[in-house]
Amino acid sequence: MANTNSTISNQTPQLAPDHPCKHCSEPVGAQPIMLDEHAFCCEGCKMVYSILSENNMCRYYDIDPEAGMSLKGKKQSQFAYLDDEKVITHLLDYQQDDFCSVHFHLPQIHCSSCIWLLENLYKFNPGISKSRVAFLKKEIHLQYDPQQISLRQIVELLDSIGYTPAINFSDLDSDKRPLMERSFFYKLGVAGFAFGNIMLLSFPEYLGLEKGSDPFFFQLFGYLNIVLALPLVFYSGRDYLLSAWVGIQKRHLNIDVPISLGILTLFGRSVFEIITQTGAGYLDSLAGLVFFLLIGKWFQQRTYHKLSFERDYKSYFPIAANLLKDGIEKSITLDQLNVGDIIRVRNQEIIPADGLLMSGHGQIDYSFVSGESEPIEVTSGENLFAGGRQTAGTIEVKLNKKVSQSYLTQLWNDDAFTKEADSATSALADKVGRYFTITILLIAGITLFYWLPINTATAVNAFTAVLIIACPCAVALAIPFIFGNAVRILGRQAFYLKNTGIVERLAQFSTVILDKTGTLTTTEEGDVQFHGNQLDLEQWQVIGAMTQQSNHPASKKINRYIVEELHITSQLSLDYWEEIPGKGLLAFAKKQEIKLGSASFIGLDNQEAKGVYFSINGTTLGYFEINNPIRKGLKELLDYFRERSNIYLLSGDNERELDRLRPYFEKAQLHFHQSPTDKMQFIKALQAEGEEVVMLGDGLNDAGALKQSDVGIVVTENTNNFTPASDAILRADQFEHLPVYLRFARNSIQLVYMAYGLAFVYNIIGLSFAVQGLLSPIVAAILMPASSISIVLFGMLSSNMVARKMGLLGK
Repeated sequence: MANTNSTISNQTPQLAPDHPCKHCSEPVGAQPIMLDEHAFCCEGCKMVYSILSENNMCRYYDIDPEAGMSLKGKKQSQFAYLDDEKVITHLLDYQQDDFCSVHFHLPQIHCSSCIWLLENLYKFNPGISKSRVAFLKKEIHLQYDPQQISLRQIVELLDSIGYTPAINFSDLDSDKRPLMERSFFYKLGVAGFAFGNIMLLSFPEYLGLEKGSDPFFFQLFGYLNIVLALPLVFYSGRDYLLSAWVGIQKRHLNIDVPISLGILTLFGRSVFEIITQTGAGYLDSLAGLVFFLLIGKWFQQRTYHKLSFERDYKSYFPIAANLLKDGIEKSITLDQLNVGDIIRVRNQEIIPADGLLMSGHGQIDYSFVSGESEPIEVTSGENLFAGGRQTAGTIEVKLNKKVSQSYLTQLWNDDAFTKEADSATSALADKVGRYFTITILLIAGITLFYWLPINTATAVNAFTAVLIIACPCAVALAIPFIFGNAVRILGRQAFYLKNTGIVERLAQFSTVILDKTGTLTTTEEGDVQFHGNQLDLEQWQVIGAMTQQSNHPASKKINRYIVEELHITSQLSLDYWEEIPGKGLLAFAKKQEIKLGSASFIGLDNQEAKGVYFSINGTTLGYFEINNPIRKGLKELLDYFRERSNIYLLSGDNERELDRLRPYFEKAQLHFHQSPTDKMQFIKALQAEGEEVVMLGDGLNDAGALKQSDVGIVVTENTNNFTPASDAILRADQFEHLPVYLRFARNSIQLVYMAYGLAFVYNIIGLSFAVQGLLSPIVAAILMPASSISIVLFGMLSSNMVARKMGLLGK
């Protein structure tokens, strides 16, 4: 353990006042504080080092020696309000006795060391089980055990190491974050101020005044320009310099390397000329370069924000909730739910927002949230959290939060459900960017050495212009803007993609797997007939009570038949209810065992038996014959798939609908009696042979297969069967349009390659002028963001044009 005793001044080695602090790299001053032979500028920095040292985490300083933030003058914050249960409830995303989840905004996050330290918080306290940093949002998502560490202790820990969470209670009901950090606008303001004043001080040179006429003012203006350029380069341009340095350390030449070289070349050459009085330098060009770079970044970020690629739940949840009002159940979209509403959640449905259990037996599977696979028993009056899946029949929930404030919105992109498959086009973009940078550095170097013997000023200008004009930002922007716009357009057509990477994978599949019930057949229509013994009222009520709690398409149709055609409503209470995936429903009522499901499930030996069978205490009383209409557009969809891939149908049913499916499939493509595990293993076998598999399922019994496939598409009616295992959600009434959507995805790939071509042509033209010394750095600085803007406009306009031509816009 590190020694925490510190000694000051004459008891320590004599250090220069500008000696850097071990933690924050600021000058230690005349009286440094010493610990473990390291000097610190204040007690706060020493304390952070001590904490890191005690936990063997000093590697933080190896990743980035200047990673720490100064804590000089920082007062110990008070977080007593975090002991208030009401405050804790508002802040937490999810809460159980031994597991809680919370996220905080940490504006201090700025580099890779921050990420490393914050994602290793579990080393400070074993009560913290997981911490994950969202760098672009400057957020940390934490999971912890409240029995080992309190929320207040977590916040105090973050505060003690320099990452005080920005907790603003006025923002508790809002997820909005500023478009850009406030520090960016400070940097932009400094760059604008420096640009304007350097231009003003350079007027004598612009007006052609002779240096010999008043050398004092020429020299004074030059030195003033250097003073203005220092914050311009090392504050306003810090992000570019830091990014380039981290890239070099990691042996990855990112797009900021040539920009930083251009900035430092202009600055170094200008300072040399002004100090040696051999020239006026190029600080006006440098100021314009940094200013226009920041303007370009602001424009790109604003445009990106406007496209809403960070989509909220309303952008991709085609699901509804079952609202109960005056005893009547009504299906409404999630954005219409309000605090105080009572909703009905059936077996295998997701709870869309936090609330209280009002009635029913809660058996909640929170594996999507906490990773725990064992369902939790919840009794009436207890809290329920969004993202939990009900697994034991129907419950009624009174909402105490809106959907937008719940944990559900994070689930779809959770790491637990991310498929580790690299995108070929994204890999190409990375490769293009890397080799592009290497090529530009070579061209810039050749240009510099060519012009140096001829004209130094032209050499510097040409070298800098090459580095700036050929920035591969345009290449990097092609994919997010074109694919991002494609995701937006497809979302408007009720085809919701998890992220832009799905666009690429939709264009690469070689095999398509289709589920039958609820996917190829509709659940909203269909003819139901019962064959067997005459059932009495109580038996019909038992069947109604069983099917009312299930979300399976067959159960829903049987329940609709009982309620709408037989006009029988059931208030019967079941002693026990369970849905067994791929088999059927099991219930106990009045000491009788009741089964509703497949023939094998109720004990019949005839595997070819058709229908949904009903039995009481092992005695079969009859079966329901259900004729499910084929979805409109199935033939066209299969024709599209057949031209590009292999097709298989995997169904948990028997062969009773074989004759009806033969016009659409070859016999070898049809596989019946497939359990959820069988489907998943079938896909694994295909992938082992190198196949890229797309799976279309209803999201009920197909979660494993959807997750295993390369692209899992859920076809959903207006029901709450959302599953994070899927990559895309297609609203059922858009089923016939799926071929058009897939063609649009393929066309989007072509647009990306066209954008690459446009960027290549632009760079060839720009470089041809730059290497001849015909472009000044400031003109190059204006053209560089202009090239990025042109790619953005091309991506948006071309994508919209293709979509409009295919009928996806203006519908």
